[in-house]
Amino acid sequence: MDIAQAKRCENIAEYILYLWQVEDLLRALQFSPEAVYSQLVAPRTELTEEQKPAFLMWYLDIAGLLRQEGKEEKGHLEHTLHLIQDLHDLHLQLLKLPVGEHYRRTFAKLEPELPRLRGVLGNPGMNDTELCFRALYATMLYRIQGQGGKTAVTDTLEVVSPVIAELAAMYGKAERGELDLFKDR
Repeated sequence: MDIAQAKRCENIAEYILYLWQVEDLLRALQFSPEAVYSQLVAPRTELTEEQKPAFLMWYLDIAGLLRQEGKEEKGHLEHTLHLIQDLHDLHLQLLKLPVGEHYRRTFAKLEPELPRLRGVLGNPGMNDTELCFRALYATMLYRIQGQGGKTAVTDTLEVVSPVIAELAAMYGKAERGELDLFKDR
């Protein structure tokens, strides 16, 4: 809960990836309140006993949303998919507007890799931004599972990461009112 809130304020991309990880953790724990508490809440030594129920409820709320959306086995919450769509909308704007000049150069390095990534990760109708998030998440899972070697997904990380990092930074600036997309730089 506190980690998610901090990530949401600081970096939208990290927030999305964190929530995807929480979704998978909840599935691995079979949405059991006891398992969620013992694995995700109780080990948090910085929490007081009074804070722990609120943290458990946060996890259980996410579990409830996954069930409500029919995503008990796979898939991601509509909330994160909407955020990715917001990021994709920004991506499309940055490809056209003067303020996106640097972003376009960064994205140009990734663009030739997109067909290969799409082939590996499937779903030809997926937008480029979601494709990048899926590549980042797959890489994160490979590392967690101890499979950190080169794969068709992980070898594109050096061009995917800068694009998502810059897109997330521009999103944060626009959200905070620090960036006017329609003003020349």
